[in-house]
Amino acid sequence: MVQDLERSRQTNQLPEGAPAAYPVFFRTYSRRDVTANRERESWEAVCDRTLAGLVKLGQFTPAEAELVGRMQRQFKSLPSGRWLWVGGTGWIERLENFSGAYNCTSTNVLDWRAFGLMMDLAMMGCGTGAVLEPKYINQLPAIRNRLNIVMQGDIGTTPIAERHDQTEVTIEGNQATIRVGDSRQGWVMSYQSLLELSTNPQFTGDVQVVIDLSDVRPAGEKLKGFGGVANPIRLPDLYQRCAHILNRAIGRQLTSVECCLLIDEAAACVVAGNIRRSAGMRQFDSEDQLAAVAKDNLWQQDEAGNWRIDPERDVLRMANHTRVFHRKPTLEECIDAVRKQFYSGEGAIQWAGEAIARANCDLLNTPELKAEFLTAYQQGQSQAWLQTHYPDLAEAEIEHRLGRYGLNPCGEILGENFHCNLAEIHLNQLDPFNFKDQEEAFTAGGYAVAALLNHHFTEPRYQQSRGFDPIVGVSFTGLFDFFVQAFGTEWLRWWEQGRPDTVTGLQFKQREKEYLSRWKEIVHQAVWDYCDRHGLKRPNRCTTVQPAGTKSLLTGASPGWHPPKAQRFIRRITFRKNDPVALACLDYGYKIVPSQSDKDENGRLLDDPFDPRCTEWLVEIPVEVSWANLPGADQIDISRFSALAQADFYMQVQKHYTAHNTSATIELRESEVEGLAKRIHEAIETNEGYISVALLARFDDHQTFPRLPFEPISKQEYDQFSQEVLLRRRTDNFQQSLSRYDSGEMFEAGPAGCDSDKCMLPEQK
Repeated sequence: MVQDLERSRQTNQLPEGAPAAYPVFFRTYSRRDVTANRERESWEAVCDRTLAGLVKLGQFTPAEAELVGRMQRQFKSLPSGRWLWVGGTGWIERLENFSGAYNCTSTNVLDWRAFGLMMDLAMMGCGTGAVLEPKYINQLPAIRNRLNIVMQGDIGTTPIAERHDQTEVTIEGNQATIRVGDSRQGWVMSYQSLLELSTNPQFTGDVQVVIDLSDVRPAGEKLKGFGGVANPIRLPDLYQRCAHILNRAIGRQLTSVECCLLIDEAAACVVAGNIRRSAGMRQFDSEDQLAAVAKDNLWQQDEAGNWRIDPERDVLRMANHTRVFHRKPTLEECIDAVRKQFYSGEGAIQWAGEAIARANCDLLNTPELKAEFLTAYQQGQSQAWLQTHYPDLAEAEIEHRLGRYGLNPCGEILGENFHCNLAEIHLNQLDPFNFKDQEEAFTAGGYAVAALLNHHFTEPRYQQSRGFDPIVGVSFTGLFDFFVQAFGTEWLRWWEQGRPDTVTGLQFKQREKEYLSRWKEIVHQAVWDYCDRHGLKRPNRCTTVQPAGTKSLLTGASPGWHPPKAQRFIRRITFRKNDPVALACLDYGYKIVPSQSDKDENGRLLDDPFDPRCTEWLVEIPVEVSWANLPGADQIDISRFSALAQADFYMQVQKHYTAHNTSATIELRESEVEGLAKRIHEAIETNEGYISVALLARFDDHQTFPRLPFEPISKQEYDQFSQEVLLRRRTDNFQQSLSRYDSGEMFEAGPAGCDSDKCMLPEQK
């Protein structure tokens, strides 16, 4: 493996130990180059482009630039997925596009502008968090006007030279006309304007709203600057669906679920058009009973046994739902929440007290102060406590500090009305005993995230938040792989036993802690030194662990802190039918099958990817983890690792490395529900640092769904499938093969707003 890594670094190719690297890189991160042949960028070109952008924005010294560039080219420290896509382009240097560099955002929903901002973020590829608690949504005005939608002007009928970029709204009597502009801002303003019409006091009766889409470019036309092509397939329906939601609330304020639906309708419009992939987090108050059951029975079965999704609530699938507890939940509430997540995947508990305490670690800088604050928070006295202990804090800053429990879509970043930049260290590329290499990688990650602190946002709420609370997040992936290499198969056997506190187990935990604590210290020191040199306010928290689903595939790392699904597995990656990258995968020897959604008239999955009924492809790639062939490793059944063992490892990371939150998906069996719930309750009660995790049901007897993103296989199957790949392979040059198919425009535009394998799993019935 070491020879493979060194050879790939010398030739600037992707690591040979990562079989999914080429499909993922060219699908997700490689742009068209600016030369006449318009080929997609190589890894070297992406490194050049993104480093140039960081150097310019961050005003790096030659030494800083050399370190960040070297660590990126060696796949040891990578900037965010968003920056890999937009970094160094002219598009991201424009003030109105700065948000497009961030995949982590959160917005408090308290006015119509918040809705527009989140659609704008989604269209730029950002993940959108939305806090929908009563203290925010109760500031929205009551709905007073019934909106009757009339469509006028087909998409694309205005000649290109005569199209308007900006949306125009005209009002005459009780009629309003919204002429939708042909731009991102045009779409956003048309959506926000519709919402505003529902509460406009100048109307005296029902409002006839004319939607004119004639200026909107038709499907297939190139998008300016960002990349990809337009596809306004769902835009005409957006206005009618939003009006339907608003009209049901006439005479009152919107509920949290109605606000959620409005946000998700916009997100669904973005995703359906394939303009951006989107991800969301919606946070509801723990006492909000409507929100608690918002996704219940989302799937329904008819008398013939066919499943259908409730069409009025379909868009709720666009985001994860979390219940925010401002008091410590009871044991019964924890058990109910874990059980609900086991069966539905929804209903996660977030303990806001710990989130806010972590987000104020500059003030709560001793264990005693933190414990005292958490007691005050539990009693509803947190504001008074801060005023007493820090009388010089302005009221606006105190309010901001107490609102820092907003989450991005996968829950790894904490803040209020925030944008947070990420970088990621690929631990599977590092030698566990080369501490200088580790220091350089985490330092480079610190510089990469700190550079974006130079951004100033045009939206006041985001700029005020950055002024109060500049935040960054240096993450890692491949932690499990790293520790196997560091500690050997004995560490795996200890996992198999449940990570007990034996003499050996405590020694392992101490060594884990030493690594994690050292990395955390390196990151914070690097970020703070950079900020001090550039006159920027220091972030008080700089470390996190993101889901790391897609970028991990560039090096074959196990995602984030999680154990891999198995030592060997089939990894399935989704493409549209006839995607040039997927066709190159065929030449490279990988097998293609139709997706889960492609079925015949009898409901059976299609087998032929070239069947006219097939609309989406799955590329199947046999994968083996880097340590699979260590002596004794094959004897360990990773799928049997308990939920409590996973929770224990998560808490190690949460305590000793993460300053924000650790994105975690713990897999559990039905028999483990109460045990895990008790552990979560204990961690919250004793102030161990628990904030929130996602839970996913695990079934041992059968594969719940066919053609999942991961399918464990045996060593014999892996060897057979790998040999078949080589026999089918028609080229060793993936990029050259891709260039033969790559005559059209790129269909997608960069990475998703949420980089999580959990987001790829099908909605459970």
